[in-house]
Amino acid sequence: MRTLQRTLAGVDRALLRDAATIAAAMIAVGASFGAIAIAYGLPTYVPFLMSTVVFAGGAQFLAVGLLAAGNPLAAVLAGLLLNARHLPFGLAVSTAMGRRKRDRIVGSHLMTDEVVAFTLAEPDPVRRRRTYWLIGCTLFTSWNLGTALGVLLGGATGNPDALGADAAFPAALIALIMPSLRDGATRTVALTGAGIAVLLTPVLPAGLPVMCALVGLITLFRPRRSASRQSGRALPPAAPGGSAAPGGSAAPGGSASAPPSAASAPSAPFQAASAPTDRPGDKSDKSENGGRSDGEGGEESC
Repeated sequence: MRTLQRTLAGVDRALLRDAATIAAAMIAVGASFGAIAIAYGLPTYVPFLMSTVVFAGGAQFLAVGLLAAGNPLAAVLAGLLLNARHLPFGLAVSTAMGRRKRDRIVGSHLMTDEVVAFTLAEPDPVRRRRTYWLIGCTLFTSWNLGTALGVLLGGATGNPDALGADAAFPAALIALIMPSLRDGATRTVALTGAGIAVLLTPVLPAGLPVMCALVGLITLFRPRRSASRQSGRALPPAAPGGSAAPGGSAAPGGSASAPPSAASAPSAPFQAASAPTDRPGDKSDKSENGGRSDGEGGEESC
C-alpha cells in the first residue's frame, strides 16, 4: 500500500483530469451493463461478481447476451477470444506494473484497453508506472460503482432498453476503434467481419455470428501477397554484364536489358588498350619500362 501511495504521489493535474473524464464515461457504461443484466433476468449478484472478478466490459456485455440466450459455452469461448488481446498488452506494460509478484497479479487484473493506451502514451518510466496504477484503480472503482447504479436503476425502470441504455457500450466501443479504422487494412478487416456477422445473424444462434466475424482476419494476408508480387515485378533478374533496366523491362532472351551506360562499359578496356598505338612516344616508354622491369626481375632472381 505504501508503494502505491508513493507511486501516485507525483501525479500531475492533467493526468487527474483525464482520469476523472474517463471515470465519468466508465460509470455510464457500467450502469448500462448492470441495468441490462437485470433486464435479461440474471440474478442480482451476477453483474456484481462479473464486474469484480472479470472486469472486462466487452466480455461482460457479450457474456450477458449469450447467457440470456441460453448459450453458456459460447459465452466462455467468446470471452476467451475477446480477451486474448491482453497477452500482448501484458508484454507491453509489464514494467509499469512493478517487479514484485503481488504488484503484477493485481496490476494484470486492472489491465484494460484504456489503461494500456494511457500507459503507453507516457515515455518516462516513472510517469508510466504512475499512469498505469492511477487509471487502473480509477476505472476499476468507477466500473463497479456504475454496475451497482445500473442494478438499482434496472430494477426500478424495468426495461433499460427503452431509455437507450443498451446503446451506451456499443457507442463506447465504436469510439475506441475509430482511430484504428484510419488504417486501410484494419478498416477492411472490420468491415468484412461486420458484414459476415450481419449476414449470419438470422441463421445462427446468438453469439456465433460474432465469432464467425473473425474470418475477416483473412483479408490481412491479401495485401501482403499483392505487395510481394509487385515488388517481384519491380526487381527483375539482371542481364549478364549489366544491371536491370530502370523500367523493369526484360530483354527478348529472358533477362533484363541493361541501360546504355552499362552496355557500353565492356568496350572501355579495349579502347584503353588501343589508345597507346596512336601515340608515337609510347614505344620508347614501353622499352624503358620493360628494361627496368627486366632488370628488377634479374636482381630478384639472383
